[in-house]
Amino acid sequence: MDDTIALDRPLTSADRGADTAVEGDLGDVTRRLLRSSEMLSFDPVQEVDWETPLDTAFHGASPEWSTLYGTAYWDELTPEQQRELTRQESASVASTGIWFEMILQQMVLRDFYAKDPTDPAFQWALTEIADECRHSIMFARGVAKLGARPYRPKRSVVELGRAFAALAGGEAAYAAILVAEEVLDVMQRDWMRDERVVPFVRTINNIHVVEESRHMKFARDEVRERMRGAGALRRQADAVVIAGAAYHIVTSMVSDDVYEAAGLDRRRAVREARANEHHKALLRSSCAGLMEFLGSAGLLTPAARAIYRRANLL
Repeated sequence: MDDTIALDRPLTSADRGADTAVEGDLGDVTRRLLRSSEMLSFDPVQEVDWETPLDTAFHGASPEWSTLYGTAYWDELTPEQQRELTRQESASVASTGIWFEMILQQMVLRDFYAKDPTDPAFQWALTEIADECRHSIMFARGVAKLGARPYRPKRSVVELGRAFAALAGGEAAYAAILVAEEVLDVMQRDWMRDERVVPFVRTINNIHVVEESRHMKFARDEVRERMRGAGALRRQADAVVIAGAAYHIVTSMVSDDVYEAAGLDRRRAVREARANEHHKALLRSSCAGLMEFLGSAGLLTPAARAIYRRANLL
């Protein structure tokens, strides 16, 4: 199977819905998203090369996105160790993506429970859930092919996620979805174009970028719609909840366990990764557009800003 099938398809204006779709009524937006989904969606079973054995001459992610890139420890690693580390980090990001997609699906299902099934928004919600199911399976198979074990957030974060999935609603739920997808979107756009990254991972990232662009468009419009007329107290509370969710999502993307799995000194690696200004700068740049959007929606309050700074997103 040819891994260039998906990669050779350029992102179209329909795919970049988060950036190019004209704002309008939610029904009109969701009809456009449904048409886009009909025109361009992927079947990972067919598009991704699952059969070719892993080629360890490739990275699992762009090296510049490694949590150790730019540190003294990174410079001491052999090229083989660097590649193994990026493969473990890629597996961790995919594992975290599965965890959050499970939360996302629960929130969307709750939001549309018992609503009008003829509404385009209802049909789009089911389309989005179907996409996320396929993405989670795709990520799971990708983790296995990378030769990694599945990584999970800390137990406390898993339990917070369980509560968030059960209780979060409205703009808080959709803004949290947006945070997770925006950060992934920027890094995966880099990875899918990087010829140093193993081809099947590039294909996975391309599929996710194309299909998640529609999800981000929907989430942005839901947040805008639900924040219209919101009072100051509601904005303050929502801003803190969203920032808290963002903090736990972003700080869980790369597990501390990846260093041990890659054969590194765990304590030293964790210490240098946490002090890595290069990686912090990448995170901040990846969230520039997101922060601008949250600010325009009134969700970038002083309390929220403090949390985003702690997560290195501001």
